[in-house]
Amino acid sequence: MTMQKKKWLIRTAAAFVIGVLAFAAWQLIAGKRKNAWIASCNGRLEATEINVAAKMAGRIKTILVDEGDFVKAGQVVAIMDTDVLEAQRRVAEANWHQAMYDAATARGELAQRESEKAADLAIVAQREAELDVAKKSFNRSSILAVEGATSQQKEDDDRAQMLSAAASLKAAHAQVDAAQAAIVTAREQIAAKESAVKAAQATIERVQANINESVLKSPRDGRVEYRVAQPGEVVSNGGTVLTLVDLTDVYMTFFLPTDVAGEVPLGTEVHLVFDAAPQWVIPAYVTFVSAEAQFTPKYVETKEERQKLMFRFKAHIPPAGLRKYITRIKTGVRGVAYIRLDPKKPWPPNLQVKIPPL
Repeated sequence: MTMQKKKWLIRTAAAFVIGVLAFAAWQLIAGKRKNAWIASCNGRLEATEINVAAKMAGRIKTILVDEGDFVKAGQVVAIMDTDVLEAQRRVAEANWHQAMYDAATARGELAQRESEKAADLAIVAQREAELDVAKKSFNRSSILAVEGATSQQKEDDDRAQMLSAAASLKAAHAQVDAAQAAIVTAREQIAAKESAVKAAQATIERVQANINESVLKSPRDGRVEYRVAQPGEVVSNGGTVLTLVDLTDVYMTFFLPTDVAGEVPLGTEVHLVFDAAPQWVIPAYVTFVSAEAQFTPKYVETKEERQKLMFRFKAHIPPAGLRKYITRIKTGVRGVAYIRLDPKKPWPPNLQVKIPPL
């Protein structure tokens, strides 16, 4: 082979390689430009967790569900032992009955004092009449004694009778005042006894509320994630018995760099693809953006350093769709969140929504 032919072959091969590389570079650049409005990041599917806890310290009597069970809102999931609370309620009920009896006794005492006052008022009226008669007798005796028609003794007796009637009337008024004071005291005692009745009733209601709280119910629809405690164990105030996950409140947490995070407002459409089922594309929307960046260097000075800042995002899956697939949802599944930065651009064919059949 001549030297000239070898050079021609080398130039041809070089041109071919350069062409292949150029085509590959063009395809890469075109691909990037084609999906320039799509950002993506790895994430993990999570759900809101709810702790079902005992309000008061006590022993767990029974647990009615197992890990993995689905529960409805209001469903009884565990029961605490209430022997001590039942005893407290019986004591409170006995105190209430005693307070009711004391209040009734106080009301009877008031009725008696009011009757005594009425009798004392009648005596006052009687003493006033007697005083009136005594005054008239004394006035007549005084006139007749001046005229000599009666003795001085008669006048003195009538004066004494009048003074005695006046003293009796004063004593009767004092008795009325004493009866009125007794009535006031009786009313105060009634108020105190009725307050004791209310306090005893409140104690019964408080103990009954604690008994009711000893029946632990699920606050939401969900799935039992963990049985933290077991029957027979003693838990403290607020001690967790079960942990549930609300499978109608499911979201993926992911992170985006600063230059992308600024383009993603709340409500932005997100499509999720999970590692365990890559053939499906699940719709979601951004519901949370952290107020502060993550992975922040100690000192941020250069543009390259600022690009390292990452913001935490949450994308929730619509609850309506979750309820249809609630038995198939698995939290902790890894996947990729794809974010459409330009709502006017269409989703690529491979990221169109594809929901698994029921």
